[in-house]
Amino acid sequence: MKKLTIGLAVIFATVFAGSAQSADLSTGGYCPVAGNAKLLSIDSNATLTGEVVRLMDEAVAVADSSQWIHSGRPAFVWASEAKVACGKAYGYLKSDYRDEDYLNKCECFHARMVEYMY
Repeated sequence: MKKLTIGLAVIFATVFAGSAQSADLSTGGYCPVAGNAKLLSIDSNATLTGEVVRLMDEAVAVADSSQWIHSGRPAFVWASEAKVACGKAYGYLKSDYRDEDYLNKCECFHARMVEYMY
């Protein structure tokens, strides 16, 4: 029940905040801690895949941790977003496709997660 309540609160907060602030990652307004993803500058697909998997694994660990699930900080929310975005970026990379949008989101959401952890 607590997870459902938290989930609904996140949805309502996102809906109402979405009208006040753009979610355009390219302008840096939504994710100023990441800016343009450094992931995009990695030339080697193997190196890029390794970095995306590292970010995804860290996000999964936070999203599965009761410490962050029950914390008053939004690290859990950003971890959940990061694991999805990084997972999608990873899926595209397995097909040798670099999806810039998901790479940006992966790095952005991971950076937000870390920002709220410390």
